[in-house]
Amino acid sequence: MKVILTQTVDRLGKIGDIVNVKDGYARNYLFPKNAAKEATPGNMKILDSLKKKQVLEDAKRLDGAKALAEKIAALSITISAKAGEEEKLFGTVTTEMISAALGAEKIAVDKKDIVLDEPIKRLGVYQVGVKVHPEVKASLRVWIVKEE
Repeated sequence: MKVILTQTVDRLGKIGDIVNVKDGYARNYLFPKNAAKEATPGNMKILDSLKKKQVLEDAKRLDGAKALAEKIAALSITISAKAGEEEKLFGTVTTEMISAALGAEKIAVDKKDIVLDEPIKRLGVYQVGVKVHPEVKASLRVWIVKEE
């Protein structure tokens, strides 16, 4: 029996996939859990329209992410930290600090989306990667200055 998955099912497929399963598995497991629908011509048309709608939404999100990446790339933030001799910090600058500095500029970026190649332990200028979208990455300039 051909079914359209409405939920991701382990070892079977993702949402929107059309898969062949045994009749008993579909009737006794997938249908009662609302994990699948029968692949009738009507359901196939609904699936096609949902996929088209999803493609348009993905394109909008990608355009928004590209605009945000350009905004981040043009930005330069400054973080002040306590430092000792030889411009060495008394700790490190974390992704949370960078995220808070971006928040002060009214740009919401989760700390998990900020990529540091190595820990920032000295004063100076650093290029930090920011994952805006799975397909879009931006580079942010971060100035680390001595706290007075």
